[in-house]
Amino acid sequence: MKKNLISILILALMVVNVVLTAITMFSVTSTNKKTAALVNDIASVLSLELSSTQGADGENTEVVVSMEDTVPYAIEDEMTIMLKQGEDGKDHYAVVSVSLAMNSKDKDYKTYGETIGDNVSLIKGEINDVFASHTLEEARGNEEQIQGEILTRIQEMFDSQFVYKVTFSSIVYQ
Repeated sequence: MKKNLISILILALMVVNVVLTAITMFSVTSTNKKTAALVNDIASVLSLELSSTQGADGENTEVVVSMEDTVPYAIEDEMTIMLKQGEDGKDHYAVVSVSLAMNSKDKDYKTYGETIGDNVSLIKGEINDVFASHTLEEARGNEEQIQGEILTRIQEMFDSQFVYKVTFSSIVYQ
């Protein structure tokens, strides 16, 4: 009789344990789904801000070009650019090497992309203008914004989006 009573007690505790585990799982699962949805929303917003360019209609459109269709163009000379004077009143410079990524499948690539070296002085002028409008502090903290500004100016200069990305292969501030 005593063994049956202990067996019944163990069975009752086991049933209580299963019920509490089920309640915990349902409450954690629903909370986990909500947290995962929030993280996905935040990640998608950040992804859009980091990898989007401005389309012709003024709205942000993401440009996705495969590596097979990408043609890089590195501006050979390092550029030494004087930055806008900051609060300290001293002259500061940026020494930067710039590379452009071009889409070989774009309709304007044959027209402009294959002869982009002929326009390198104009491109350097746009890069100089963008950097010269920023102080040392602004340039250090907003390199992605500067890349976006340069990209927009180059796309406006050619009236085309065959250049879809600007990168700094090296950058030094002084």
